[in-house]
Amino acid sequence: MNKSLSPSPNRAVAWWLLTGAGMIMIQVLIGGITRLTESGLSITEWKPITGMLPPVGDIAWQTEFDKYKQTDQFRYLHSNFSLSDFKFIFFWEWFHRFWARLLGIVFMVGFAWFVLKKKFKKEMIIPLVILFLLGALQGAIGWIMVKSGLVPEKYFVGHIELTTHFVAALGLLVYTLWFALRLLVPEQQTVHNPALKKFTVALLLLLFVQLCYGGFMAGLRAATVAPTWPTINGEWLPATLFNVQGSANLVNNPFMVHFIHRGLAYLMVILIIAWFVTIQKTAVSPWLNKTKVLPLVLVLAQVLLGICTILYSPAANALVWFGVLHQFTAMLLLVSLVWVLYLVRK
Repeated sequence: MNKSLSPSPNRAVAWWLLTGAGMIMIQVLIGGITRLTESGLSITEWKPITGMLPPVGDIAWQTEFDKYKQTDQFRYLHSNFSLSDFKFIFFWEWFHRFWARLLGIVFMVGFAWFVLKKKFKKEMIIPLVILFLLGALQGAIGWIMVKSGLVPEKYFVGHIELTTHFVAALGLLVYTLWFALRLLVPEQQTVHNPALKKFTVALLLLLFVQLCYGGFMAGLRAATVAPTWPTINGEWLPATLFNVQGSANLVNNPFMVHFIHRGLAYLMVILIIAWFVTIQKTAVSPWLNKTKVLPLVLVLAQVLLGICTILYSPAANALVWFGVLHQFTAMLLLVSLVWVLYLVRK
């Protein structure tokens, strides 16, 4: 797309894409709330059309509640739930799916409108097709994730499936954002800086790994296994780091996942400080000069929120709010680095 798509004066298409990017970020945040409130398995069926509306009337609500009662999550974790409790978790899963449908409508209606107005250039067609395919893939991954928790002896969705869903959403966000920047940012605001580009790409790759481990943290509820800082339950290298045999220890052991997530956070801070020092000595465009501090500010805020999330993880409400803020800042950090990469690309 970067090679085939030329800059366009059509800012309306760019703002349509940016609107979609903003809605994707909101969708990810709603997904975070859904996970942290353990709401993801409250809807046990996928109804693309009729699922747009929540249950209406006592009978419909009781029917949905009875379906949820068949899950092991209800049997072993939430057997004391009342209908009112169920309505709370149902809302978040329903809202998560509703927002996904609304996002699809915004993209489809906007696409149809711009086609009628002949606003699309020929070189935009393939990127748009890829965009819609990525959106459809994300929906499919979401349902696979839910199904991973609707099996015997599973109380939550699988952390690998959860992370795949999360990372795929961020991939869709980055693709949409990059597409919009191609239409919105004047070429004279970009600079060719191979060294800075390589450094930024390296940061993005490290951030990708860190985001994966953030997904593992959420899926394994790993924040609660060590609600202490700076040590892990009073130790720097606890024996629990090696509770699982083999390479699976890196992704299935909540203590190891927790340890790696912390370590990567510290490494991100060090590298972004070095990156900021480098960019201070580099000639950049006016837009980049005004925004170059964002990654540094965001990574520091991200670490602070991460520490708060860990320390307050035993309190369910605090975990939700700090966890969602932590996730939101991670997305902003991702967006800021993608913005920098766009401005220093070849």
